[in-house]
Amino acid sequence: MKEKEYFVQREVLDEIRLDEVAQKGTWSVKPTLGERVKESLRCSGPRLKHILLSWIPVLGWLPHYSFRENAIGDLISGCSVGIMHLPQGMAYALLASLRPVFGLYTSLYPVLVYFIFGTSRHISIGTFAVISIMIGSVTERLAPDSNFIVNGTNGTEIVNLDERDAYRVQIACSLTVLAGIFQILLGVVRFGFVVTYLSEPLVRGYTTGSACHVCVSQLKYLFGVAPSRFTGPLSLIYTLVDLCKLLPQTKVPELVVSLVALSVLIVVKEVNACYRQKLPLPIPIELIVVTATIITHFCGLTDKYYIDVVGEIPSGLKAPRAPDATLFSKVLGDAFAVAIVGYAINISLGKTFALKHGYKVDSNQELVALGLSNTVGGFFQCYSVTSSLSRSLVQESTGGKTQVAGLISSIIVLITVLKIGSLFEDLPKAVLSTIVFVNLKGMFKQFMDVPSLWKTNKVDLLVWLVTFISTILLNLDLGLAVSIGFSMLTVIFRTQLPHYSILGNVPGTDLYLDIEKYKEAKEIPGIKIFRSSTTIYYTNAEMYLEVLQEKSGIEIGKLLTAKKKQQAKQKRKQEKEKKKAKKEEKKQKKAVKHLPNGTFSLKESEINKRKVSEETNGQRQGNGVALTLKETTANGLSKGRVNWAYQPDTTISESDSDTGCHGDDSITQVSHHSDEEKGKASGSGTHSIILDISTTSFVDSVTVKTLKNIFRDFGEVDLEIYLAGCQACVVEQLETAGFFSESIPKSRLFVTVHDAVLHILNKLGRKDFMLDMSCNTQM
Repeated sequence: MKEKEYFVQREVLDEIRLDEVAQKGTWSVKPTLGERVKESLRCSGPRLKHILLSWIPVLGWLPHYSFRENAIGDLISGCSVGIMHLPQGMAYALLASLRPVFGLYTSLYPVLVYFIFGTSRHISIGTFAVISIMIGSVTERLAPDSNFIVNGTNGTEIVNLDERDAYRVQIACSLTVLAGIFQILLGVVRFGFVVTYLSEPLVRGYTTGSACHVCVSQLKYLFGVAPSRFTGPLSLIYTLVDLCKLLPQTKVPELVVSLVALSVLIVVKEVNACYRQKLPLPIPIELIVVTATIITHFCGLTDKYYIDVVGEIPSGLKAPRAPDATLFSKVLGDAFAVAIVGYAINISLGKTFALKHGYKVDSNQELVALGLSNTVGGFFQCYSVTSSLSRSLVQESTGGKTQVAGLISSIIVLITVLKIGSLFEDLPKAVLSTIVFVNLKGMFKQFMDVPSLWKTNKVDLLVWLVTFISTILLNLDLGLAVSIGFSMLTVIFRTQLPHYSILGNVPGTDLYLDIEKYKEAKEIPGIKIFRSSTTIYYTNAEMYLEVLQEKSGIEIGKLLTAKKKQQAKQKRKQEKEKKKAKKEEKKQKKAVKHLPNGTFSLKESEINKRKVSEETNGQRQGNGVALTLKETTANGLSKGRVNWAYQPDTTISESDSDTGCHGDDSITQVSHHSDEEKGKASGSGTHSIILDISTTSFVDSVTVKTLKNIFRDFGEVDLEIYLAGCQACVVEQLETAGFFSESIPKSRLFVTVHDAVLHILNKLGRKDFMLDMSCNTQM
C-alpha cells in the first residue's frame, strides 16, 4: 500500500501574526450577565412549556406512549419487578433495622414519584442493600436496644420492641427527608457533576465493602443467634468475633431453613442466568421461596422450634406524617453521605442503560427526581431509595421500555400491602436473609476488579483497596469520607508529579517527541524543548522550574551567582587598574618637578599624550566584549551574544592590560576565549529554550509569576525563552494577568513548537539546518 503524504507550506506564525491571519475577534459570543438574567425572567408560551417538560419529564413522553410497541413488554417487566419488590423490600428493611412492612412502603411511594420526575427508562427505584445498611447503622446508633430496656415479669429486663421500632422509623424518615432535600438542592443548582468526584473504582470498592457489612449483618438470622450491637470503627470486626463466640448456640432449625432456602435460590438463579435467552420470563424463585411461610404456618415451626418470623404486617396504608426535625442535626452527615452514595449508584446505572439503548439521562434532573422520591417517601414512612442492579437488569431484560413498568410494579406492591400482606406474617427471617445473600453475588464479583486493575492501572487499584479497607474498618460513613479524601489526593499527586520531557525533532517532519522514548527524535543543537504532561498551576509550578533546570542542564542559580562574581571580579580589576594608573601619574609628576623649567612643557605634553593613549587602550580593552559579540555573529549560534554566566573567567590578563600597544591582540584573545567557553556552557551550547505548554488548560497567579521569573532569570544569562502551543483561553488569561510586556512580547509566543524552532533558526541564519527540517511528512 502506498504511503500517504501531505505537504504544508505557510509562514511561521507567532501569536501576533496568528491573530492577523486567523482574524481573531474581540467580540464575545457569550451573553452578558444582564442578558442572562433578562432571558431567565422572560416569560412566553414556548419557554413555559420547555420548563415544564424539563422539570416534569413524564409530560413529554407519556402523551406519545406507544401501546403497540411498549405495552406488552412493560406489563411483563412490571409484573416481574413487582414480584421481586416484595421479598427484597421485606429483606432489606431488616438491614435498615426496621420492620419488613416499611420495606414494602419503600417499594411503593418512591417508585410512583420517580415515574413522574425520572429520566431513565430502565432503572428500578426502591430498596437497595447498601443504602439499607447505611440507614441501619444510623438507626442502631441513635436507637440502641439499651435505651428501651424495661422491667419484665419475674424481675427480668426486656426490650420494648414497639417503642424502639417506632423511634427507629422516625430516625429513618428524618434521615431520608434530609437526604432528599440535599439531593433536590444539588439538582436545582445544577450540581449533578459532583458525582464525577466519585470515580468508578471508588464506587465499586465502596459497594463491595458495604456488601461485606450486609453479609455480616445477616449472619445472625442464618444461625439464629443474637450478637451484641456495635457501632463506630471496627464494628464489623467486633460483630464477627461475637458471632464466632455464639456459634455453639446456633439454632439448628433456623440453620436448616437457611441452607435449604439458600441452595434453592442459588440453583434456580443459575438456571435463570444460563437459560435467560430461552426463558420468556425468569423463574420468580424469590417469590416461590417466600411461600415458605405456608410451610412455617401449617407445620407450626414457630411454636415448636422458636423460628424467628417477620411478625405482624398491618394491612392498608398509613397517613403521611411530618418527620421529626429535631433529629436533623443528629443525622446531618449521614444524610449527606446517603444522598451522594444513592445518587452515584443511581446515575451510574442510568447512564449505563441510556448508553446501551441510545437515549440521554439528565444528571441534574435525576438528582431532583431521586430527591423528590426520598422527600415524599419520608413523609409516608419510607426510608432512602436508589436503583437496584438486580431489579433493573430484570426490568430491562424482560422487555421493559419505559417507566410504565415501574408503575405496574408499584401497583403489585400496593395490592400486596392492602390485601395480602398478612399472608407473610409467618415468613422466617432466615429466608429473607438468604434472599439478601444471593442478591449480593453481583457485588462480590467486583473482587475480580483487583487483578484487572493490577494489570491496567495501579493507582485505581490503590483507590479501590483503600476504599474497601476503610469501609470495612471505619464503617460506612467514615469509610466514604476517607475514600473520597484519598481519591482526591491521588488526583493532586498525579498533577504534582507529571511526566516532564525534553523533545526532539523527528527528521523530515514537524513532529517533536520525547527523546527518551523515541530513538529517531533528535535534539536541535542549541535549542531545548521542554514539555510537562499536565497543567502548570500552583501545586506543581515550583517543580516545573526545578525539572526544567535539571532536564536542560542549566542551573540558573549557579549561573547567576557565577555572573555576579564575574562582574565583581571585573569591577575590582578595573579599580585596581585605576589605582595603578594614578600611582604612575604621581611618579611622573614627581619626576617632572626635578627637571629644568625649559623641559617642563615638553614632558607635560608627552604625559598628556601618554594619558590619552592609555585611556584609549583602556576603552578598547573594556569594549573588547562588545567587539567580540560582533565577531562571533558570523560563526556562533548566539547571534552576537555571549552567555556571561557560562564564562568562568573572561577577564583580560594583567600583562595585556599594562600596555596599550597590545589592545588588538587582547580583543582577539577574548573573542577566541569566549567562543571556547560558550561551547562549554551547558554541555551543548544552549542558547534558546522552548516551553511547550499545549497541555496547560488554565493558568493561575503562581503560574504567571513562575513564567515571568523564567523569562527574567534565563534572560539574565542570555538565554532566549519562547512559549509554544498555548491555547486561546490560556492566552486570554495571560493577557488578563498582565503577563505580556516589553520584556515578554507576544512575539515570543508561537502557534506550534515547529514555528518556534524555525523562527530561532531563521534568526540565527541557520538556513542549512532549516532545509533539513522541511515538512514533507510521511503518514
